[in-house]
Amino acid sequence: MRRIASRAVMAGMLAMAALWLCGCAHSRGLHATKEREMTLGLVQRYVHEGMSAVEVIEALGSPNMVRRDSEGRESWVYDKVATETSHSESDTGVSGQVSGTGVAQNSLLLGAIGGRHNRSSGATATTQKTLTVIIKFDKNGQVETYSYHTSTF
Repeated sequence: MRRIASRAVMAGMLAMAALWLCGCAHSRGLHATKEREMTLGLVQRYVHEGMSAVEVIEALGSPNMVRRDSEGRESWVYDKVATETSHSESDTGVSGQVSGTGVAQNSLLLGAIGGRHNRSSGATATTQKTLTVIIKFDKNGQVETYSYHTSTF
């Protein structure tokens, strides 16, 4: 009987260890695939005239759209949209309590009066932001100019 209980405990411990290891491996995989968020600051910091196309991809990733003009020069378009949601909540309340004890003519008097009023309210706001970056390359495949546009609505 003792041997069966020992095996059951050992099997349970092995199962828990296996689940723990799977959880660790899964969380490592999630962090490894995280992309860098593209922001205007990132574009202003890393993109400059004379960069090669490879350097632009290393800094910003792949573009959403690539166009070629009549002279064979490429223009890359990065178009990013972000949605931000914020929520605020306020809680106002009034509470009070009166209590007392006393002895009047050999009698113990106990008393209490209490009250509470609560009111909760909240607001949610959703904002969308866009960032469009256009990078134009010269005939040698280097950044000639870049421009950007941001909007919030």
